[in-house]
This record gives sequence, structure tokens and C-alpha cells, in this order.
Amino acid sequence: MHLLVVDAHPGACPLPAHSHKAELRLAQLLDASGAIGSEGVDKLITVIQEALQAAEDKGVEDMLPFATSAVREASNADDVLARVQAETGVELQVLTGAEEARLTFLAARRWFGWSAGKLLVLDIGGGSLEIAYGIDEEPDAAVSLPLGAGRLTAGWLPGDPPDPENIRALRRHARAEIARTVGEFSRFGTPDHVVATSKTFKQLARLAGAARSADGPYVQRELKRESLEAWVPRLAGMTADQRAELPGVSEGRAGQLLAGALVAEGAMDLFGVETLEICPWALREGVILRRLDHMGSP
Repeated sequence: MHLLVVDAHPGACPLPAHSHKAELRLAQLLDASGAIGSEGVDKLITVIQEALQAAEDKGVEDMLPFATSAVREASNADDVLARVQAETGVELQVLTGAEEARLTFLAARRWFGWSAGKLLVLDIGGGSLEIAYGIDEEPDAAVSLPLGAGRLTAGWLPGDPPDPENIRALRRHARAEIARTVGEFSRFGTPDHVVATSKTFKQLARLAGAARSADGPYVQRELKRESLEAWVPRLAGMTADQRAELPGVSEGRAGQLLAGALVAEGAMDLFGVETLEICPWALREGVILRRLDHMGSP
């Protein structure tokens, strides 16, 4: 759960003023029926209450609360949303996978501008992988696949370190899912610029030698497929604790980094991407930018 507080108005860059995060990993808390268990719902409500307090402390005037794949695809999503609203007063807007892809694409387009030409945007979250392509602010194609790093770790990689056969099985599964979508995008031609967002891609780029987050958002950061392919077997042989000691890898994300790396490697390979650039803006900024656009409309 991430509360991002921004100082924003129509026509201006939404400047981050405060960030409040809590590790939930809801995609890993689903039971056998696909429902978020009571423990997960309790955690969700607690962190929303904490976020509301943080927002109040920072003088927030407007809230844009939304949920993504972990809640969207839970078999008890309606019950979870009702309980959240009853106990916190927050009505979560559940984004569809296509909306996630489109809003993330908007954020990347605004960050890189029109000079970037045709964009291919990849985003690996906890529950899903979003892919979008286009030359305008609205993508020509956008898909969401159930290939999030948290979801795949929970369902495919139970060991620590994972069993090599499980890793191979996940690799085959991820590539088969991605391969089904390649044709939908290839008909639009070769992109001029390939962009990746999300913590998973940022951490993988950092491992491959990209600048630290402390160096600021305006430093160009890249991830080369060659470097990623070299890191995947190394990550596969590590425990979560060992991965957490790597530069740029947080303890909360270390366990799911291998699954994310397998998805990233598969996507780059199947789409023929040798190098991609990391975009500091993603879904949250896309949601904010869309709201600002509407505020600026007559």
C-alpha cells in the first residue's frame, strides 16, 4: 500500500510532497479459493487507517483511493470492498487491468514526451504484468496478464531458494502467457522507445549497474537484456535473505524478485528488446495526471 501525497494543479508537474508505504503483499495472501483471508483484510484496513492519518497530518485536500489486481481478482472482492468502506469510510475504486495499462502508459508518455515516438511500456506489479503500446497518450494496445511477481512467487516458487524444476516451470508458464500477446503488438511496428516502470524493474536495473534512487528521478537508468540474463541464474541460487543484501533490493521485495526477473527476461526476449529505460512515473502518477486533466477541463 502506497500513499503518495503530491502538490498538484492543472498544467503543472505533480511534485511528490510525502510518501507513506506499507508492505501488504495481498497477492500472496489469497487462500485456495482465491479469496483474501481475514488476516489480509485486517491488514488492509489497518494500513488504510494509517494512510488516512498520514494524509490528515499532511493536509491532504483530495484523495484518489484505488486498488489493482490483488483486490480485483479476489473471489471475495465485493465483501472486502464493503468492509473497507464500512470500517474506514474509503471507497476504493478497483481499476481493470486495461485501465492499469492505459494509466501507466499515460504516465510514461508525459514523462518522456512526444519526442519519444512510439512507446512500448512494461510494468510488473505484485499481481499482474501490464503491457501497452502507442504513439499518442492513449495506447493503441493494452493488456494485463496475471504475471505479477508476488502472485507467481506464491503459486510457483515455494522454496527458499526455489527448486530448479519449479523455476523452469515458471519460466515456461510466463513465456507462454506473454507469447500469446506479442502478435497483438507487433502489427503496430517496432517501438521507438521501450520503457519499464515499477519497483521490480527499478531493482533489476540497479543490480545491473543503474544509478541509485537517491541520485534522483532525472538520472537516466537502463536495463540491458544481456545483464538481466546474467543475473537470473544468480538470483535463482540465492535465498530471500541473500537477495535482500544486494544493492537496491528491499527486504520486503527480495522474496519475489526472482519471479519478477523471469517475467522481465521473458518479456524483453519475446518482444525483441535489448535495452529499456526505467521511467520513474507509473500507475499512481497516471491516476493523478488523469484527475488533473479532468480538473482542467471546462
